Amino acid sequence: MSTDDLAAALFPALYEGDEDTVVRLLRAGVSAESVDEDGQSALYAAAVSDRAGIVRLLLAGGADPDRLSLGTDAPLCGAACGGHVEVVRALLGAGAGADTVEAFGFTALTWALRCGHTTVAELLLGSGAGPDRPGPSGEAPLVTAARRGSVGCVRALLARGAGARAEALAEARRLLTVGVEAELRAGLARTHGPGHRSVTRRHGSADGITIEVELLDAQGSPFAGDELQTGHAEIIALLTAGVERPGR
Repeated sequence: MSTDDLAAALFPALYEGDEDTVVRLLRAGVSAESVDEDGQSALYAAAVSDRAGIVRLLLAGGADPDRLSLGTDAPLCGAACGGHVEVVRALLGAGAGADTVEAFGFTALTWALRCGHTTVAELLLGSGAGPDRPGPSGEAPLVTAARRGSVGCVRALLARGAGARAEALAEARRLLTVGVEAELRAGLARTHGPGHRSVTRRHGSADGITIEVELLDAQGSPFAGDELQTGHAEIIALLTAGVERPGR
């Protein structure tokens, strides 16, 4: 089998979680920095697929934890967005920069806060991610976490001394007044236009309740959606105790 054929076999093994095959391919000379036919790196594919064991194998084989897949996508950001705790842990342990910036100015912490992944946010902050490093729009992390309604993320940021507390408090109060479902519907209408049928789902977890709104096409299939958590009242209580002066 040629080197190209061996490299082509890496990605099916990766997606199937076949660690033994990945080991054999790496030992046969397949580069841990391999890319697929679209240019996506093996490490990024493993990270977003939550294949922590394969991520570790690729890192041990010499994959650069901070190399941007397609020049735009950081493995750490992909793992953080998905809430893949063990992948995040492996990448950070291999030296991935906690504040590595990918396309459009996103960092892993931005993704973790937007998606409400508390454990990932704690790992990133503990590895040096800046608690006040703004997101792509210039928004402070604490405001992002307050909008998401994630009490855990807000607590993690406050423990690291995050600023913009007054702004975060205002955002949490706004969401509590507007209501999470209404906020989600309004945002989807701005993006996709009004008048679509929709369905609302509520999911409970250790991090509280998440509300998800999905828009349906003419056949009744979902084509777009968004979600937020519902911890805004508790966040207000946390931030009310912490506001010392405007901007803090």
